[in-house]
Amino acid sequence: MPTAWPDPDQTEDLLRQVRDGDSQAVNRLIERHRQAVHRLVQIRLDQKILRRVDVSDVVQEVLVEANRRLHDYLGNPVMPFHLWLRHLARDHIIDAHRRHRQSARRSVDREQPLAAPADLDHSTRELAIQLSDQQLTPAAAATQNELARRIERGISELADPDAEIILMRHYEHLSNQEVAQALGLTQPAASMRYLRAIRKLRALLSADLSHRPPPRDTT
Repeated sequence: MPTAWPDPDQTEDLLRQVRDGDSQAVNRLIERHRQAVHRLVQIRLDQKILRRVDVSDVVQEVLVEANRRLHDYLGNPVMPFHLWLRHLARDHIIDAHRRHRQSARRSVDREQPLAAPADLDHSTRELAIQLSDQQLTPAAAATQNELARRIERGISELADPDAEIILMRHYEHLSNQEVAQALGLTQPAASMRYLRAIRKLRALLSADLSHRPPPRDTT
């Protein structure tokens, strides 16, 4: 699975240079994460808000704050740098929802997952391959493109924690260990939450294809 974030070893090297007082290393550190932050913001901003907000403006706000708070992070690096940066970005995304969304279907006072943009079809196609089995095949969904659209719709219908972890794993390309760190879970708990979410998504897709209501979730 491809990663959306720069190589962690190189990031750690830049962080060491920053600690040693290299001011140019700060700029290199921030800039090499710009593309990853841009992708995260694009994934997470509601499509209606994207019509009003320039993604690059939100990214710049995130990176300016990261620059300002970098030495605080270095004094207490409670998580890997990219997860810390992700946390800052999520705060700015929530603020953008508060400013530009008058009525929300879900609360924006918590980290909420939103349906991924359709143009990120590579991630959706990878997820479609994983979900395909004897009961749910691309052929059964007519075409792989149709299955991808159904998957994106299914993610938007999941409960927040389930959609969140699927987006983190398949669209942000975070590992199970990174998801656990970001959500404050143990790795076994994060893995179990992910497997439950995938099971629920598969049930939604199967029900969509067969026009039957999905089985009741008893977990």
